[in-house]
Amino acid sequence: MTNNVIFPTEGTLASIDAYRKIGGYQILEQVLTDKTPPEKLLEEIKNSGLRGRGGAGFPTGLKWSFIPRGLPTDVYLVCNSDEGEPGTFKDRDIMSKNPHQLIEGMILAAYIMGATRGYNYIHGEIWEVYELMEKMVEEAHQAGYLGENILNSGFSFKLHNHHGYGAYICGEESALLESLEGKKGQPRYKPPFPASIGLYGKPTTINNTETFTCIPYILRHGGKKFADLGIPNNGGTKVFSVSGHVERPGNYEVPLGTPFTDLLKMAGGVRGGNKLKAVIPGGSSVPVVPGDTMLTLTMDYDCLGKAGTMLGAGSVIVMDETVCMVQALVRLSYFYYEESCGQCTPCREGTGWLYRVLKRIANGTGRDGDLELLISISNKIDGRTICGLGAAAATPVRSFLKHFRSEFEAHVNNGKCDVAA
Repeated sequence: MTNNVIFPTEGTLASIDAYRKIGGYQILEQVLTDKTPPEKLLEEIKNSGLRGRGGAGFPTGLKWSFIPRGLPTDVYLVCNSDEGEPGTFKDRDIMSKNPHQLIEGMILAAYIMGATRGYNYIHGEIWEVYELMEKMVEEAHQAGYLGENILNSGFSFKLHNHHGYGAYICGEESALLESLEGKKGQPRYKPPFPASIGLYGKPTTINNTETFTCIPYILRHGGKKFADLGIPNNGGTKVFSVSGHVERPGNYEVPLGTPFTDLLKMAGGVRGGNKLKAVIPGGSSVPVVPGDTMLTLTMDYDCLGKAGTMLGAGSVIVMDETVCMVQALVRLSYFYYEESCGQCTPCREGTGWLYRVLKRIANGTGRDGDLELLISISNKIDGRTICGLGAAAATPVRSFLKHFRSEFEAHVNNGKCDVAA
């Protein structure tokens, strides 16, 4: 394997021959040949400290243990590659540059949980990635790693790719399942949770692309080695999608616990030598952090959580001193207003209210009491919806007002702020 867990050191591994040359599929062959007990493999996943890389950060091994072994019914495995979160672009890169490690990871996960069929739900606006994954799945099938009685082990697993149509809501796991079943992509009430009643009413486990792609490394090298790449409670490496006002936007795979200053340096620093003003460290739905504070933090779940924000999907949006935070928040609020599925009244109506109020503030026609109105609307949305989109829309509003209230007050009182002048 390469030194990195996910990304090849150079070039691409978008062929089965290239992947095999660096040890690809060896651990799968070993597991199936030796008929390694799934319980033993699951213990390695737990020892690795791997946490879900899609945003929630839930321990992967614990999540997989929710699926009972030996059920007299089909068990499904789903990969969530529907990365619609603004600022997130790591999963498409993983599928483009190292697709077979994702496929091998899904096969191993299926073996551990006794799943017989898997689906990779790919964002509909990256059609070329979907087409590539179709070719890669066929390569794996022709090589005997997918299908019936894989490597004469008695284990069977079929994998299908499915493309969405660009709906942000289908990144929510239950809306994704509804879409897979051919229905309108809207979230389900919970409970029941997918581990009990998921795809087609069967037990289902859903994980992010990056999560599955870590599995071959963990099972080949051991959970402890993966855990030691990071820090306690934050095992392994993490791919951070760095965008915004940096010299070299892109995906950077670093150990969890890496100082933000190091990650920023990898991305070439703030563009033009400007001052860092703010960072959204985990995608547009997590709280913004002032630049001076962000420079003191490390990139891991615990440190960012203590700072009042989240690691999320590792989607780092960098903003320099030229940004008007009012205009930035208007753009974010418009996104959530457009992407609300409309199922829940607080989200359907509240996201529109947030956008319209923010838009008039940005246009210089804000009113006294508008900032308090924004907080009130946000509080009435958060926690009152089936899924987390409502909270995702409310969180940026509250955090922007908390840290950059003076700019909003300037827009209300003067029709503009110094930055927007």
